[in-house]
Amino acid sequence: MSKDTHTVEKIGGTSMSRSADLLQPLLMNNGGALYGRVFVVSAYAGITDMLLEHKKTGEPGVYGHFANAEDAHGWSDALDRVATAMNRSHRKVLTAPGDIQAADDFVRERIEGARSCLIDLQRLCSYGHFRLSQHMGIIRELLSGLGESHSAHVTTLLLRSAGVNARYVDLSGWRDEREVNLDERISQAFLDIDLTCELPIVTGYAQCSECLMSLYDRGYSEVTFSRLAALTGAAEAIIHKEFHLSSADPKLVGLENVKKLGHTNYDVADQLSNMGMEAIHPSAAKTLRQAGIPLRVTNAFEPADPGTLIDDAPARSSQVEILTALDVFALEVFEQDMVGVKGYDATILQILTRHNVSIVAKTSNANSITHFVEAPPKLLKRVENDIVAEYPTASVTVQGLSVVAAIGRDLSGLNALGRGLAALERAGVALIAVQQGPRNVDIQFVVMREDAETAVRALHEALIEQADGRAHKSQGATVKNGSRLAA
Repeated sequence: MSKDTHTVEKIGGTSMSRSADLLQPLLMNNGGALYGRVFVVSAYAGITDMLLEHKKTGEPGVYGHFANAEDAHGWSDALDRVATAMNRSHRKVLTAPGDIQAADDFVRERIEGARSCLIDLQRLCSYGHFRLSQHMGIIRELLSGLGESHSAHVTTLLLRSAGVNARYVDLSGWRDEREVNLDERISQAFLDIDLTCELPIVTGYAQCSECLMSLYDRGYSEVTFSRLAALTGAAEAIIHKEFHLSSADPKLVGLENVKKLGHTNYDVADQLSNMGMEAIHPSAAKTLRQAGIPLRVTNAFEPADPGTLIDDAPARSSQVEILTALDVFALEVFEQDMVGVKGYDATILQILTRHNVSIVAKTSNANSITHFVEAPPKLLKRVENDIVAEYPTASVTVQGLSVVAAIGRDLSGLNALGRGLAALERAGVALIAVQQGPRNVDIQFVVMREDAETAVRALHEALIEQADGRAHKSQGATVKNGSRLAA
């Protein structure tokens, strides 16, 4: 297929679990063009959590049990649970007995292959010359690939049963002894694929020399997706979700009050990522941005709706586009001797980086530095201990709060900060902190966690609903004035 005529599309794990429902409206495009598309798929919902660890609670999966193996059978039992969950997942999707048998056989081969690998590694590391810690990154990569390989294989079976010439493209490197980088892995897999008559179903995980898990952790599938789009010269990259990218959570502000974004830019996508509401992983966004490929975020179950286009186009007018909230911890370091002394900030950042803590925002004054971070309490306790070890006389406190962000391509000239403060005061929300940078793409209001939902509702009404109403009134006045002039 010639350059810039096809799309590369990604389906997330939650949507994948309903892939049978997606067959006609999305995968078969509701009677439209069937080919000229590439689908990158995530693992079925919950599978990667079971393989690694639960993304939100940190509950260990196979990887966690293997890393902390006091009981040699703990990780093996966890692997059995993964196999059961995989079989249960594809039975919800497939109906043909032959397809179900093929999927069962696939799961058995991959799970038992992984089990043999882990047993051999455990045996090898029982000798003094080998350290298990040196191989844990590779084990994480191996386990990650199992989920996407399974979902891609099952989706291929599903499509073939429906008469689609689907092609399973496994980038996981299973039993592949070659050492290749990501670009080589993708390019070699697509050498003989004809997009005019084949529909590739591609694993979101790709085994490569860069080790995607070590670089991007759970964001690896979007990195694969974006790199595939760039390498193949896609006309557009599309992410299919179960919802539209909207001005706020409809459950909080009411379905009748939210509005679909429709069009925004990569600056907004980056701010959303910082707030844990990823339209796309920031590294993947960077790849698409540099390649000049627009991103579209759609509702997978409303294929006729164009969704929201994300590109580099500036806003036609200043406006707040979206309100979102994130629970954080305020990690405050107070040290009287900090005044005029350099190095405190750098040392704290090094500790946060070492523990891989996500920083959402930061404030500082003469003798205190506060980082608003997203991390489990247990991890923050280790961070706190390391900071105290560096600065024994410092006072370190941790408080659970929420950051509510008002985000838009251009917030200049709106007095959004002042209007937002007034809205929070009317709603009775006590403000802990607030900040707005000179780039004018976001305002962050820090509130108590119990006030976060109230804050979102109040800010959405003041900054989006009321602003939208004023815009409609202004347009109406313009039409009336124009009518009078014409008359």
